Amino acid sequence: MTAAQGEPEELPITGDDDVVRVRQLVRGYAQRAKLSLVNQTKLVTAASELARNTLVYGGGGVARVEFVSDGRRQGVRAAFEDHGPGIPDLGLALADGWSSGSGLGLGLSGSRRLVDQFDLDTEVGRGTTVTVVKWKG
Repeated sequence: MTAAQGEPEELPITGDDDVVRVRQLVRGYAQRAKLSLVNQTKLVTAASELARNTLVYGGGGVARVEFVSDGRRQGVRAAFEDHGPGIPDLGLALADGWSSGSGLGLGLSGSRRLVDQFDLDTEVGRGTTVTVVKWKG
């Protein structure tokens, strides 16, 4: 996949207001990519949960949002990166229905179900990056 238009737009995630700003940024990208209203809502919901996780569990970080294309279709990619403690039990964190109780209740598995592509890279002591893509169509 390559960026369809320019470099990713970055926003820091250091507080609750940043989570709101990330949600607004992702919504704007989803609208400009002409995702359906349902797919806009799915992407924004996943992004909101992942931004909150970046803040709460990762101690803050950065969100990067961009348009992407795979040659056949266009979409929006959002990546959430922190340098926190990492996820010690990835199996548990990705288990259906598991949530710490402090987010939207989706957990990582719920966020994964809302998007078309979901990639999680984590290492204890290094941090976590979660990248999601929602395609038009």
